[in-house]
Amino acid sequence: MSVRLLASAATLALSAGVAAADFNLTILHTNDIHSRIESINKYDSTCNAESEAEGKCFGGVARIKTAVDAKRAELAGQNVLVLDAGDPFQGSLFYTTYKGAAEAEFMEAIGYDVMAVGNHEFDDGPKGLSDFVDAVSFPVISGNLDLSSEPLLNGKVSNHVVLDVNGHKVGVISVLATDTVETSSPGENVVFQDEIESLKADVAALEAEGVTKIIALTHVGLPKDLDIAANVPGIDVVVGGHSHTLLSNTSDRAAGPYPTMVGDVPVVQAYAYSKYLGELNVTFDADGKVTAASGEPMLLDASVTPDAAILARVGEMGAPIEEMKQRVVAETAEVIVGDRDVCRAKECTIGNLVADAMLDRVKDQGISIAIQNGGGLRASIDAGEVTMGEVLTVLPFQNTLSTFYVSGETVVAALENGVSQVEEGKGRFPQVSGLKYTFDLAVAPNEGRVSDVMVMEGGAWVAIDPAKTYGLVSNNYVRNGGDGYKMFRDAENAYDYGPDLADVTAEFLAKNAPYTPYVDGRITQK
Repeated sequence: MSVRLLASAATLALSAGVAAADFNLTILHTNDIHSRIESINKYDSTCNAESEAEGKCFGGVARIKTAVDAKRAELAGQNVLVLDAGDPFQGSLFYTTYKGAAEAEFMEAIGYDVMAVGNHEFDDGPKGLSDFVDAVSFPVISGNLDLSSEPLLNGKVSNHVVLDVNGHKVGVISVLATDTVETSSPGENVVFQDEIESLKADVAALEAEGVTKIIALTHVGLPKDLDIAANVPGIDVVVGGHSHTLLSNTSDRAAGPYPTMVGDVPVVQAYAYSKYLGELNVTFDADGKVTAASGEPMLLDASVTPDAAILARVGEMGAPIEEMKQRVVAETAEVIVGDRDVCRAKECTIGNLVADAMLDRVKDQGISIAIQNGGGLRASIDAGEVTMGEVLTVLPFQNTLSTFYVSGETVVAALENGVSQVEEGKGRFPQVSGLKYTFDLAVAPNEGRVSDVMVMEGGAWVAIDPAKTYGLVSNNYVRNGGDGYKMFRDAENAYDYGPDLADVTAEFLAKNAPYTPYVDGRITQK
């Protein structure tokens, strides 16, 4: 199978004989790997050697390599593309330590053909993405980013790419969620354009070059992908990411079928954390229209033997951080649940742990309320011994504690923001301590979803006073407006340089060991 980047329309000419036949294409795809370089356990945290030996682990880049190589061998001479829909960055100590270099090395070894920019590729600003693009040979694309004023990225990230797949032109276009300005750190020089309008423009550009087979490789989440499939004529396939959605015909955890069809457009996504390799088989007719689409994500469980060379390199790169990862900081009687489907929609035990830990650390400073965004909680913690590595997998962003003062009215506005996008699974959902609230999804966002806000005063719960000033603790990302918390940017006496949130959480666990996870009704839904 031959895949080449095409430089100009002149090089794209197809023979009449090729154009007359159906074109069958297999798309292998991943999304939201989130630095799960090593294998993961059933809670999406890094798996340990004992569980690996017992066959209880999933994923990891060595398994992706094995699975991709096996599919390429099985389909030798046929048409295969390997795509990633963004967010290989952020989520383990490999990213914390190597800042994208590990992800670049292993994705290059796997042999991706194209990658979409995800929001977390901006977690270390434009430079982090720039360094990654410099380190890989495959194109990294995003069509709705105006990078002309960002010197580190200008000319490095294309709007789209055209591939020559055994003599056939296949266009790949891409967009990134416009709320990345709130969920990451792209900086002021990166300008976001509307996703739908950007895709329409790129489709038009490709069609003008004679490209009739167009894949949208997106990082916007499934609801937006379905919208795109319905409203951007000319797109033939949507391969998505960002919402960590499992589409499957066999799993009872699937959010929908694989592919999910919107008219004649198949839409696919393959969960996250390297657990699955998506496989979509598409047939195009002579006019480039999809006439058939089928497939299923492949679960990368213990039946998939990790690639030996990749596994050895993972071990080599992991050695310097292994000692710190293995340090036991506490133990827990039960699983501390950090599943995103829970922590972005309701009270969760890991949210209570982190919020309690933050508040405990600064309560002697006149701080009485803690708010932690659910999107900052990235994994669960298994029962038994808790290692520092597990804590850092839950809290990988190197956020620091921020303390500040705002009015009760502002606290309520923050909670309204936090529950404004529950239906979309957004990371702004507020996990809290020293605070209780109720929300009602029957009410429109930011129009009074939140009620019954209570604060702890003198050992008793009392209604929040809109005019009173309260001391809050959060992480520096939220305090500076991340996840839509813009109301905190002008807070009084803000200090963003407290201790690392992961260290604070580990110390709180140690102080309360053995820790018992709990929920206590501090967040309720009508």
